[in-house]
Amino acid sequence: MATLVTGSKSTRSTIALKMLMAVSGLIFIGFLVAHMYGNLKVFAGEEAFIEYAHHLRTIGEPMLPHAGLLWVLRVGLIAALVVHVASAIALTRRAHSARSTKYVVKKNKGSSISSRTMRWGGLALFLFLIWHLLNFTIGKVNPTGGSTDNAYTLLVDTFSPEVWYVSVVYFLALIALGFHLHHGVWSACQTLGFTNSARSRARAKDAGLVVAVVIAGGFALVPLSVLVGIVK
Repeated sequence: MATLVTGSKSTRSTIALKMLMAVSGLIFIGFLVAHMYGNLKVFAGEEAFIEYAHHLRTIGEPMLPHAGLLWVLRVGLIAALVVHVASAIALTRRAHSARSTKYVVKKNKGSSISSRTMRWGGLALFLFLIWHLLNFTIGKVNPTGGSTDNAYTLLVDTFSPEVWYVSVVYFLALIALGFHLHHGVWSACQTLGFTNSARSRARAKDAGLVVAVVIAGGFALVPLSVLVGIVK
């Protein structure tokens, strides 16, 4: 009887961890869509891009201080990141302790690339996030050695052909992001109970593919356009 109760508690906590991962993942998808929209403002020209960046810092004034809403969003995203990573680590440990080596090998043979790379891809994205924040937000590092005061100039300089290898790093990170989103959306749909039939499972897989292509592709447009000279 004690074993059944313990198992039940373990199952409930596992479901709770998966729910936390799904909800925090959906929060990040919403953020990525908004962030991608902001990046694509670069195609409207320098003035429009700088005006957008400035507007983000004035939303909510005077009820909120300058950049107040941004800090609220940042704190929320940090909390979601902590929840997502902590849940992933806990679930990974449980998976390793519950599965035999033979079962894992058998499962991996039928799994997709996106599902097999979720953990390592997540780690790669976490490391990339640190660089991305240093590049554009916290440290504002201009790889060409140019100015960091102008948001448009910093963006264009970062992806300039002169430092093409920086763009390669971003493209690799976007590939990892695409794989992560592809399986992550499917997994979230499954956790939230949206895959109860063959049709709904197919739709969830299609949704994962669409989200991955749109978001990763949308982010890739900016460095690619700078590299080929469309954005200067």
